[in-house]
Amino acid sequence: MIKVAIMGYGTVGSGVYEVIKTNQKSIDKKVGQELRIKYVLDLREFPGDPVMEVLTHDFEEILNDEEVKIVAEVMGGLHPAYEFTKRCLEAGKSVCTSNKELVAEHGAELIQIAKEHQVNYLFEASVGGGIPIIRPLNSSLTADVILEISGILNGTTNYMLTKMDREGLDYIDVLKEAQHKGYAELHPEADVEGWDACRKIAILTSLASGSQVDYRDIYTEGITKITTRDFAYAKKMNRAIKLLAISRKVGDTYCVMVSPALIHREHPLYMVNDVFNAVFVEGNMLGTSMFYGSGAGKLPTASAVAGDIVDAARHLGKIITLFWEPEKLELAPMEQMTRRFFVRMKEGAEPEAYFGDGERIDARVPGEFGFITPVMSEAEYAAKAAGAEIISMLRVEG
Repeated sequence: MIKVAIMGYGTVGSGVYEVIKTNQKSIDKKVGQELRIKYVLDLREFPGDPVMEVLTHDFEEILNDEEVKIVAEVMGGLHPAYEFTKRCLEAGKSVCTSNKELVAEHGAELIQIAKEHQVNYLFEASVGGGIPIIRPLNSSLTADVILEISGILNGTTNYMLTKMDREGLDYIDVLKEAQHKGYAELHPEADVEGWDACRKIAILTSLASGSQVDYRDIYTEGITKITTRDFAYAKKMNRAIKLLAISRKVGDTYCVMVSPALIHREHPLYMVNDVFNAVFVEGNMLGTSMFYGSGAGKLPTASAVAGDIVDAARHLGKIITLFWEPEKLELAPMEQMTRRFFVRMKEGAEPEAYFGDGERIDARVPGEFGFITPVMSEAEYAAKAAGAEIISMLRVEG
């Protein structure tokens, strides 16, 4: 029998408990022996909840119990999650997590500690919720050189942009609705400013490159400046506005950024709406493939954590190799990335004088018009746009 502990009994933690209890027979069969939850760590009490039978308030009880071989860290945040995870690994316990903040900050270090103690640090749920992407990158696609990873990696912002597109609602109104439905936090900056997607693309790029990518080095722009007028132009161009995280191989490194972008209806990511997420991967031999599903939510995320627990249970005493070393990868400057740009300008402006030949877009918006530039680098655009009176800009993908 393999004993498991769950640290945190919030949305994801309670989901992990539910998944293991509900699918007990199937999980035991896949593990090859019984897998049972011995502890659930939380500071709170849960009167009437069956979890009370295994609830503990003392982390040391889990740490010092030699029967516990696998720990699910679903506390969130950096502290005390980092300290607890590190001590569990050093004590010879594998750790499975959904904590993207911790993985992005300390992933390489924790993987190294796990190796040194013949255990595993697994984090499938940290990027796509219920979408399997970590394991394919780390195993199925290891024969390929990853040329590009691009994706819609945040369910909250995708839901908000979908509502703005379909119903013509303003950003503030959609945010309030998302908060009311529980899709957005009271303080939603991590989602709407793009920080959540930034950490996730940093994790994926770390796995693609095999080196540590610091998310602080990634240019990140959120959706807070998107307006109903932007969507009027998007519809005129048969495009959708999505918050995209993009990582493209440049020489021996990658160029990475997060920002809103206009996607044509022929692009696979165009139809990814509401709280769903998708990751688009291009390999030099595979070509392109896409991973799609529920990017967040209690049970999809919990299912991914439980899947890692099963994997850890099947590999007790064996290391699951993760190609992610502590050496930092110096990213290529964002200014090198090339694309077209969509700019809104006041009526009477002459965009051709700044950007050269392009395409004017008339969406019948009073007092202004749109313009799509030729393909140019981010650096070229910034230089050309410096003297122009631009209302707003969106990047154009595909």
